[in-house]
Amino acid sequence: MDEKQMKSGYLIIDIGTGNLRVAVCDQDENILAIRRTDIIYHTDEAYPNAYYFRPDDLWIDVMQLIKEVTEEVRRKYSDLKWLAVTSTSQREGVVLLNQEGEGVIGLPNHDHRGREWEASIFQKDLVYEKTGRKVSSLFSALKLRGMQERYPEKMAEVMHFTSISDWIGFQFSGKLVYEHTQASETQLYDVRRKKWDDELCEIFSIPKSYLPELASAGKVLGTVREEIAEQLGLDPEMEFIVGGADTQMAINSTEPALNDLVIVAGTTTPIVKVKDEYILDKNQRTWTNSHLYDRQYILEVNAGVTGLNLQRLKSFFYPSESYEKMEEELQEVPQLPRVTASLGSLICSEEMPLNRGGFVFQTPVGHEMKRADFVQAALWDMVFSIKENLDALLEIDPVDTDFMWICGGGAQGELFKQLLADVLGVDIRVRTGFRQASVNGAVKLCNQVNGYEKTKRQEEYRVVRKRERPEVKEIYQQWKMIREQFKRSE
Repeated sequence: MDEKQMKSGYLIIDIGTGNLRVAVCDQDENILAIRRTDIIYHTDEAYPNAYYFRPDDLWIDVMQLIKEVTEEVRRKYSDLKWLAVTSTSQREGVVLLNQEGEGVIGLPNHDHRGREWEASIFQKDLVYEKTGRKVSSLFSALKLRGMQERYPEKMAEVMHFTSISDWIGFQFSGKLVYEHTQASETQLYDVRRKKWDDELCEIFSIPKSYLPELASAGKVLGTVREEIAEQLGLDPEMEFIVGGADTQMAINSTEPALNDLVIVAGTTTPIVKVKDEYILDKNQRTWTNSHLYDRQYILEVNAGVTGLNLQRLKSFFYPSESYEKMEEELQEVPQLPRVTASLGSLICSEEMPLNRGGFVFQTPVGHEMKRADFVQAALWDMVFSIKENLDALLEIDPVDTDFMWICGGGAQGELFKQLLADVLGVDIRVRTGFRQASVNGAVKLCNQVNGYEKTKRQEEYRVVRKRERPEVKEIYQQWKMIREQFKRSE
């Protein structure tokens, strides 16, 4: 048999905020096949800002995409050895399960059904001390509290809940666990001690019986259930490896050392530092999360939905054109911007998020204005928001460094990476495969479990060099002034 037609592959299931992706990757992190589809969310009118998904429908989509990618790979390679399957998913998203293990309801990260009960949690400092984050309806405890308040009959069916990635593991293996990076997002988990906490369960009025056994990322959960293997044509001896939260998986793709700084350019933009100690901010501006590895933590600030803003602006201004076309036009507009944007990015030192924003430019509108001017303004807004958050992070936990890592689909623009280097005053390092960061991070995790080191190790990375640009200070001050104007308008 031709050796070129022999491959060993991992099956990776990646459930983000916007879409579901299923990929087959080899051990050298090459994507052999990938398919994606949108995740369907439904509005729950019982609360403001409440959304849910149907677990059965999501599982049907997962199975369909697995069939598609496996069929594609089998056409390419005459002999495929399945090594393992794993999953990663959006943080804060959960699936509630009944006694039979059926999904009762799925609550995504952007569901805020618990918001009106935030004020009923009085021990806020204690919650921050134990969980590394302020009380918020973003996290699972208040999602569950919201369900208890409005749907007591439905909650009477619920026996357990788990993260979306761990629910995928349950579907494959029949074993229910909750992985540590995902447990960090519940506010029922003591992040410093890496265990469920009785006092937190009491504070949020959540029965501890809901909480599955904790498991570390990289644990072999078991082999794929016989009926699943048969439906998908998989090796019945194929093992399921516990995955983790998509942000930590993306961070893993950069192979950071302790105290390295990483920007994850996704729908939101976490700016993180890898630590081996639990660090809290006295002003409660940061999150502290468990990392994929037992003795590591992630110290995080987040610039909010900057990546989502850019995606939507592309759909407005470049609906049928490629990122390459957009990048080409960005290179043609003046480096000193004609438009300034403030688009609701988050600054961790601000008490309240901005709910109003927009573009500001000289009037009347000049004939020289182009659509790329507005996208360029959004990029400056992203970069300055990242700078403000990074400054706060380094105030809390200083480090002397001349580089940062970046990963995620939002990092594909060359101008964005160059602006980051120029504004932050550091080189930006980019590994191969950065666009599919959570998938690549999952492959690295599986390789560690299997003791595999790539024959051509990806120690190489591309570097975007910082440049001296005196005009950046002026652009920054203009941006800060416009942002303050929008704040005052609220």
